[in-house]
Order: sequence, then structure tokens, then C-alpha cells
Amino acid sequence: MTMEEKTMKTERVYEGKIINLRVDTVELPDKKYSKREIVEHSGAVGIIALTDSGNIVLVKQFRKPVEDSLLEIPAGKIEKDEEADACALRELEEETGYRTSNMQKLISFYTTPGFSNEVIHLYLALDLDKGIATPDEDEYIEVVELSIQDALEMIELGEIKDAKTIIGILTANQRFLKKANS
Repeated sequence: MTMEEKTMKTERVYEGKIINLRVDTVELPDKKYSKREIVEHSGAVGIIALTDSGNIVLVKQFRKPVEDSLLEIPAGKIEKDEEADACALRELEEETGYRTSNMQKLISFYTTPGFSNEVIHLYLALDLDKGIATPDEDEYIEVVELSIQDALEMIELGEIKDAKTIIGILTANQRFLKKANS
């Protein structure tokens, strides 16, 4: 049995700066119909930036949807006609002031495929050069550096709650840091 849903009709509900919302009427595999509310997003990047001393560079900022200040990896939305690699370099510098010529892509993943098409591309940035952060005019960001061990403990304690940050720290730890320490 095929698991695909055939789109029969699309209704555009909202078009915004960050997201669009559409409602699709779909035909299910059993020939019944249903509606799917879909958030369209252009994609984003997240950067696991490691200093020469082995600390991870995070940003702390207030997130209105969850009414809390969160510790996160530097990240941002991919702009129209922008490549993910270029976006990662831009966001790292804008949010933290750090620049690098040593950035490698780690993984890409869907954030919430039950209702959104957003993909986040995670990068590892090494050999950082410190500059001056230039966040967007509506961003109030505090740069925080933590040891990987402290970051891992904060994940376990529920103090780091952002999914892309948790995935990034765990991926970097698994792929690179454990190998470097063995």
C-alpha cells in the first residue's frame, strides 16, 4: 500500500516575513480526504562554533513563543537566493562576532515535519577569529561560552531546551570531540 497523500487543493492562508501558511486538501491512501495545515519556511542554519580552547559558543536570547530566554547555538533563516553555507558564515559573525574559514556541514534535519517543511542545516565552525557582533536591530543577544562538558550537563538537566542546539551539541560531541579525546 502506498503511503503518499495526493494534494487535491491548496489554499494560501498567510504570507509573512518568516513563514507562510497553507491548507492542503489531500486524498489519503484509502481514498478518503483530509486537510493538512502546513507552515512553509525557507530553511535555516545552526552553527556549532568551537573556540581554540574547546568551548562552544552559544547565544542567549528571549524567545517570545515560549516566554523564556534560551541558550542556543548561533542560527538563522536562509534568505531568498542565499546558499546555506553563506548563511552559516553570515549568522555566525552577525550573532557572535566570530568569523572562520574552517566550516564544515554536519547534518540536515526537519524540525517538525508534522506541520512544517523547515529544514535546518548544522555546521561545525573551527579556527575562529573574534570580531564584533552585529545582530539584527530587533535581536538582543548575549554571547556565552561553555565547555562541552558543561553544555552536555545542561542538556541533561533540562537547562538547554532548544532542539537544534541539543542536536548540534550531541552531534559534535559524538562525531568529533569523542574521537579527538580517544
